[in-house]
Amino acid sequence: MTEQCEHFSQAKDVSPKTKGCEECEKEHLPWVAIRMCLTCGHVGCCDSSVGRHATKHFEETGHAVMEAVHDHPWKWCYVHKDYY
Repeated sequence: MTEQCEHFSQAKDVSPKTKGCEECEKEHLPWVAIRMCLTCGHVGCCDSSVGRHATKHFEETGHAVMEAVHDHPWKWCYVHKDYY
């Protein structure tokens, strides 16, 4: 873990848009764990899941920071590839 990056200053106080991975729920896919975007509240599945929807959300939107949902609380910056 390193010093918090500048991307966390862009994070907002958001609520999850869905209880589970938004795309997996539509596609009826299972997920391993879920992550919430700290810019818009999008909930997507982790990279261990088939859909990798949290990462795809970053790739499509540029929203750089997310946090684990229902896990031990930690945050990730996709740009710096580091935990906070």
